[in-house]
Amino acid sequence: MSVTAGGESRPARSQDPCQAREVLGIVGDKWSLLIVRNLSQGPRRFTELKRAVDGISQRMLTVTLRGLERDGILTRTVRNVMPPHVSYELTPMGRTLRDATAPLLEWSITHLTHIDAARAVYDARPDTPPT
Repeated sequence: MSVTAGGESRPARSQDPCQAREVLGIVGDKWSLLIVRNLSQGPRRFTELKRAVDGISQRMLTVTLRGLERDGILTRTVRNVMPPHVSYELTPMGRTLRDATAPLLEWSITHLTHIDAARAVYDARPDTPPT
């Protein structure tokens, strides 16, 4: 049950599966997961994240950080010094995302050589269409 602004009780709205799909699309992309992983040791500045997340462009890092901030996964803190000091840190909800995705990231790292080998075998087959 949920309570309206007027204090009335009504049944809680069921979760729309499309909403879950939207959130998974946002937090399930490779850049978001790598950023969350890099923030697991504490707050980081933009330039630290840029160096730590191999292959991410400045624009993609900016877009991804804004999306994660909007979704409540991280906070952005600006300190008024010269030059301005901006840092990013996981929220409590962001830490739960990190805990949930850490096994997936570890699995990826552990199995990367096996995946590369399987791709090479697949790509070498004569009946394989070009990728």
